[in-house]
Parts: sequence; C-alpha cells; structure tokens
Amino acid sequence: MDVEELFNRQNIVDMSFFNFNNAITAAYFADQDLKIQKVNANFAAFFPILGNVSNVYFPDVLHQLGVDKEQIKSFSKELEENGHVLIPKILITIDGKDKVYSLLSAKTRSDDFSYLNGVQGQFVDRTDEYELRREREELLEEKIRNREIIEEKTRKLEALANRLAKYLSPQIYETIFTSDNDVLQSFSRKNLTIFFSDIVSFTDITDGMEPERLASVINTYFSEMSAIALEYGGTLDKFIGDAMLVFFGDPETRGEQEDAANCAKMALRMQQRIGELEETWKSQGVSKPIKVRMGISTGYCTVGNFGSDQRLEYTVIGSPVNLAARLEDSAPAGTILISESNYLLIEDMAVCEPMGDVTPKGFVRPIGTYRLEGMKDQGKTIADGAPLTRTGKHVEVNLLKGSDIREAIIELKEIRDEFKKIRSLSPQRKPD
Repeated sequence: MDVEELFNRQNIVDMSFFNFNNAITAAYFADQDLKIQKVNANFAAFFPILGNVSNVYFPDVLHQLGVDKEQIKSFSKELEENGHVLIPKILITIDGKDKVYSLLSAKTRSDDFSYLNGVQGQFVDRTDEYELRREREELLEEKIRNREIIEEKTRKLEALANRLAKYLSPQIYETIFTSDNDVLQSFSRKNLTIFFSDIVSFTDITDGMEPERLASVINTYFSEMSAIALEYGGTLDKFIGDAMLVFFGDPETRGEQEDAANCAKMALRMQQRIGELEETWKSQGVSKPIKVRMGISTGYCTVGNFGSDQRLEYTVIGSPVNLAARLEDSAPAGTILISESNYLLIEDMAVCEPMGDVTPKGFVRPIGTYRLEGMKDQGKTIADGAPLTRTGKHVEVNLLKGSDIREAIIELKEIRDEFKKIRSLSPQRKPD
C-alpha cells in the first residue's frame, strides 16, 4: 500500500506549511506546475488586490502585482535551472503606496508524499529597510554637496583673505584672523618707534612716464621696501603716494631698545637696497637716481582702530608720528634723520652724527636731531654676521662669522666623526 494513501492530503499540506502560517512574511506553496496550493494569512494581507489565488499560476500572480516582465522571466528560468531563486528587490504598488519586497523561492521534494513536490516561497517586506537606505543615501549625497559647497566657499574665502592680506600689514592681518576677541576695537598707549620715508622729487623724476611704467617703478619700490620692513619686524601702516609709514612695537614688541635698533637697521638696509636698484630703475625709464629721505622718532603713541562705521584703519596717532614725518621732510636726500629720543635708545649700537636742535612745525620746543650713518660692529646680531662664541665644559667654539653658522655646524660634525675614528684606532684604556 502507498504511504501517502494512509494520510489525508490536505492535512499533510497544512502540516508542511505550518511554520509559514505564523511567519511575518507572505508565504505561498505551489505545485510542480507553479499553481498556488496554499498561502498564509500575511499573503492576503500584503496583497489584498489579488483575492483568492488558489490554483492560479504563480507567474500570473507576479504579473498581476505589476512585477517587471524581465524579473518574471528571470524567476522562472533560475527556478528551473537552479531549483531556487532570489529576487532581492521587487517594486509593487499597493493602494497607491510603493512597496519594496524580496522574493525567495525554492523547489521542494518529498519521497513519501508526491503532492509535496512543488515550490515554496515568501515575499519579505523590505520597504522600511530601503526607505532608511534611501534616506541614508540622500543624507550622504547632501553631505557631499554640503562638503563641496563648503570647499568652494573656503576657496573663495581663502582667495578673499589672500587679496585682503595685501591691504594689511601681516601682523595686523594675523591679529584680525587669529584673535578670539575683537581686540582691534580697543586702543592703547605704547612706546613705539615710528618710521617715515619719502622719495625726493618723485613727481619730477617720473614726469612724463607712461602709467604702466610708473606703476611698475612704484610697485617695485614698495615691494622691496615692504620686504625689508617685514624682515626686521616692522608693522606696515600705510602708503601715502610715494611715502611710507612703518612702526615698531605693536602688535608685537621685542623691547623698546631692540625695536628702535631694528628700525634703524631697516632704514639703513632700505637705503642700501635703493642704491642696488638704481640700474633696474634706469632700465624702466627713470632718468635720475631715486633718492629717499627718512625720519625716525620714538615716543608714546595711541595705537588702535580709527575711522568710521563704514571704514576702519588700524594705525598710530600722536606727537611721535608727527615728529617722524617732520624729520623725514627735513632730511637731506638719501639720509636718515632721527630724533634725540630715538638716538638715546640706540647710541651704543649706532653711528650717528649730531645735526643740532630744530623746532619742527607744530612743536613748541626744540628737538635734538641726529643723522644715522650706520650700526656699530658690536651691535650686530648673528644674522648680521657678528662673531659667535660658546664655551662648554670641555670645549670652546669660536665662529669667525655668525652668518656662517650652517657651515660651522657641518664642520663640527666632520670634526666629531674624525674624533670618533681616532678614538676607535687608539688602544682602549683599561679600567682602574
């Protein structure tokens, strides 16, 4: 007697399908001809538009659900060839709402019950998963767009900052863009060294020059002078025509005496550089040698942000500023005239020639003046080429010229290596 005749077919089918009855997926069982024999409660709940699907050809069910034709073909082909199939993403519209499902199906086989030979499968609702994935992708895309926008804005800000930097002294620029506080809204009294310079008879020298060539000459002049000012720690205040204002001691100071000394060194280097550029300017059409007069004064000034609500300027005001301007105006061409207050700070370091007392316009008392000629050797720094000596516990090092410190270090390393070689060749001393 055949075993399957001893059991009720429907009961066997129900028992084999028992686990799917309580599943959260939409499960189905079809015979070998893909005609649906049983579905669970969720199948009807997922797809109410289908109604009764008993003995309905499963690919037709897929077609009725609006599944893509290519996916239906793929389902039948893979099931036939592989005995199982997985379609990871099926889009189905239910009651006007787009839903996403995965379809898993596999052939079943029973040696005891032929009517269990067929196909079992289930639809897994993955709508929430895909919605979260879509939101994640949108957020990632938005993040990428925001990052691109930020990068573009950053590039524009950097370009703007670079352009702005050309209109501000580097020290002031650094203060504006690195300070957490609005420090430039405050004012302070500081003992500063003020420098003024002006090209003598610049209008006469450049009269008749083409605008482009005139701009080239003046820009070369200011570029060279600005580089020297920054090299010695000066704060570039402003350019007024062919005049230049630099001050030392704000926003950073190295001490009143060193600030005054650095200003003096700067002025001397500027005069030297002007002479070096004479041939260059001749080639640009400047018929007469350019001569610059300079004035330096030291004293207490008010420094801060001055101007209107529409435009502000970080600058210095006070009697020493006016005095430096008057000294510059009184200085002979190609010379540097300094005030007595400045001279007293640098007299041990500088070579100066007394020029007598003068009463500048706007001043009621005479001011002692000196012509700055140069700096004394003992006042030079390492960068200026002064000798450098260091005495240790076992050795003494004398650098003939401080500016040769890099070469001196190389020589010291060579001497060290030579000593190591000599030591390795000499007999080892036995311990006491």
